[in-house]
Amino acid sequence: MQPTPDEIARFHRWHAVESNNLAWKLSEQTSRTAAEDELMLDAAHASAYHWGQVGTELNQVRAQMLLGQVHAALGQGTTALNYARRSSEYFAARETPDWELAFAHAVLAHAASAAGDAALHQQHYALAEQLGQAIADPEDQAVFRQSFQRIPRP
Repeated sequence: MQPTPDEIARFHRWHAVESNNLAWKLSEQTSRTAAEDELMLDAAHASAYHWGQVGTELNQVRAQMLLGQVHAALGQGTTALNYARRSSEYFAARETPDWELAFAHAVLAHAASAAGDAALHQQHYALAEQLGQAIADPEDQAVFRQSFQRIPRP
């Protein structure tokens, strides 16, 4: 029996969310094994694939931001910058929640650090720090702070 289009969409959405959560969790660990690094990268790309099948433009941009974070965590600066710039430009051009804009700058700072671009790293680290302090919701701010502390300081 063939799955229905709704079942396929639910499958993609479930895998997108699960892969996203796994990749973010691994990216925020203070240390990872080589196997966890590989799993983190696979999960981030799987999330992007599944969001590409059923997600909105926003879901797909968030997946790019995750890819920027993951590639930066792996020291793959050029790739990280490509993803982080795309997501940052998207959020900068629209009405964006305070937490999401802070995250976009934090990921771009992380990618710039991994790429060895000290000026870009410093610029976006400062913006992320400033925007992070202005996040209105205390829970959103706590989530941001937990992630932001993993971004290397300039």
